[in-house]
Amino acid sequence: MLPEHLSEHSIAVALAAFDEGAITGGKFDRGELTLDIDAARIVSACGFLKHEQGFVRLSTVTAVDWYPSEPRFELVYHLHSLSHNRRLRLKCKVRGAAPSIDSVCSVWRSANWYEREVFDLFGIIFFNHPNLKRIMLPEDWEGHPLRKDYPITGNRV
Repeated sequence: MLPEHLSEHSIAVALAAFDEGAITGGKFDRGELTLDIDAARIVSACGFLKHEQGFVRLSTVTAVDWYPSEPRFELVYHLHSLSHNRRLRLKCKVRGAAPSIDSVCSVWRSANWYEREVFDLFGIIFFNHPNLKRIMLPEDWEGHPLRKDYPITGNRV
């Protein structure tokens, strides 16, 4: 169900009409709309936003590690509608034990490298990703350096 404070935003209303359980929260702050999306519904929500709301550009995908809190990780997607000159931020929370979420590569091909970067640096698995392997660090690198519990000096042998 759409939170009351988001009911004045047409994008949130349209997404809630498409999938009532997709939005779990959100905020409008400093002229920017952020929607919290149920992680299980990220692909369908992104598909709707691209094809029905005009968010044809995925600007970036990144993550935040809220260690030691649970859910530990937050995936952040920045979308851009060129035709309407609008931007939208989506956030999904994933648990820390075995962090995973579905890939949005089927919606935006540009998600490929962004998701690989998040996988490489945070260790979050993207299901159905066409080529999920390290992109910045060597294949034999131990760990994920942007996790807050990663040693500052790196792993020592």
